[in-house]
Amino acid sequence: MYLIVGLGNPDKKYDHTKHNVGFDVIDELIDKYDIPLSGLTMKGMYGKTVIGGQKVMVMKPMTYMNLSGHAVRAYIDYYKLNPEEDLIVIYDDVDLPTGQVRIRKKGSAGSHNGMKSIIQMLGTQNFTRIRVGIGPKPEKWDLADYVLAPFSKEERVKVEDIIEECVPITKMIIENSVEDAMTKYNKKVADEKKEG
Repeated sequence: MYLIVGLGNPDKKYDHTKHNVGFDVIDELIDKYDIPLSGLTMKGMYGKTVIGGQKVMVMKPMTYMNLSGHAVRAYIDYYKLNPEEDLIVIYDDVDLPTGQVRIRKKGSAGSHNGMKSIIQMLGTQNFTRIRVGIGPKPEKWDLADYVLAPFSKEERVKVEDIIEECVPITKMIIENSVEDAMTKYNKKVADEKKEG
């Protein structure tokens, strides 16, 4: 079974902020696959479905961002999953331009506190992640203020496109492999940079 985790903050005031892009992708998956939400358990809101013949669970940690690892660890342990093979984490990334996506099989948390929490709780950096670019913070902004701010209208259009694209990306990881998704979608980012 795959566990797909989107990171964000559960309070309504954080809806559609930069830091909640992971939640937005989970909502898009729920919408596209008509996934029934099963409720709240082990500090996470979750639902189950089948994608490409594989059992899949989508989950939004309800712990607030900095403690995301507690919910992820609880699900990994309860369902006896192997993070290196069964876990996909989707989150916002200030190191990518707004509306770009980058798929990775492993890596550090960077400045992302949700990822720091997950890596700490799992004891490994080796799990699949889909990073959604929210752009670098302006020079005089505090990082926390920046990631908790809403997108501008122009930024939101770009981000909506990539939120939608995360659906086929996730499907390709599940049906084929993370390598196939990296080859197709990471190359696309590189090609767009060349064209720009």
